[in-house]
Amino acid sequence: MSKISVKVDGVTYEDEVEPRTLLVHYLREQLGKTGTVVGCDTSNCGACTVHLDGRSVKSCNVLAVQADGHEVTTIEGLAGADGALTPVQEAFRDCHALQCGYCTPGMIMQATDLLAENPDPTEEDVRLGMEGNLCRCTGYHNIVKAVLQAAGARAGEHA
Repeated sequence: MSKISVKVDGVTYEDEVEPRTLLVHYLREQLGKTGTVVGCDTSNCGACTVHLDGRSVKSCNVLAVQADGHEVTTIEGLAGADGALTPVQEAFRDCHALQCGYCTPGMIMQATDLLAENPDPTEEDVRLGMEGNLCRCTGYHNIVKAVLQAAGARAGEHA
C-alpha cells in the first residue's frame, strides 16, 4: 500500500491505496465521486476526464499515486460553492448537448479545459479540442454548439 495526499474538489484526502489503483477507481470507490464515470478503461473515450492541477486528464490513464501532492477537480467540484452551474454546464443544458448523459461529465471537463486554453475557439478548434472524448448518442453538433456558446458567455463575463 502507498500513502497519498490528494486535494479533490477543494478537500484534502489522505489515504492508502494499492500502487496499481487507477485514479478513476480511487475517486469513485474511495471518495464517492461517482460523477467521474468509467467508460472504456483504455483512455479512448474520455468519459473519465477530470482536471489534474487544472489540466484535463483521462483518469483511467493515471494512477492514484501519480496524483499524490496534486489537486484534482471532478465534475462534482466544477460548479460554484453555491451550486451555480458554470457557463459550460449551462450551455450543455441549454443546447441539449447530451442524450444519455454518460459522456457528459468528461465532455464538460474537457470543454472547460479547452476554453481555459483557448477562450475564443472556432468551430474547428472545438472539434479538434474535443476529439479525445467520444459520444455515441449526439452526433456532436450540439456539443460543439454548447462549447461555442459557453465561450461567448465567458467572454461576456470578462467584458
